[in-house]
Amino acid sequence: MTELTRIPAPDGVAPAAQYSHVVLGHGRFVAVSGQVALDENGELVGEGDAEAQARQVFENLRRCLAAAGASFDDVVKLTYFVTDLEDMPALRAARAEHIPDDRLPAASAVQVAGLVRPEFLMEVEAFAVLAE
Repeated sequence: MTELTRIPAPDGVAPAAQYSHVVLGHGRFVAVSGQVALDENGELVGEGDAEAQARQVFENLRRCLAAAGASFDDVVKLTYFVTDLEDMPALRAARAEHIPDDRLPAASAVQVAGLVRPEFLMEVEAFAVLAE
């Protein structure tokens, strides 16, 4: 794990409620492609169920990070793509299972008209920094 500095509210910027505005770190950069709610066999988890899909998305992120020797402690940025903003609480709950409030990364949330398959409700990508 690399030493990361989180700045939730830089001077002159409104405080962040569910993310950090800035995260600083040095080391190796890890980019994790957007993860969707597919299990290890490529089967959809939680058709029409935002909570089940969010849990699977974060499990996939965890596995991808581990493959790079990283963990959620190393994540500096998450980007959420959702087809319905009403699904954000499910994503926040799944995130909270992996990332405590005092270690929140920078984040962006984007509502999209659709994802690569219509049954996907969300996709999340992650960026992490590992110590050199």
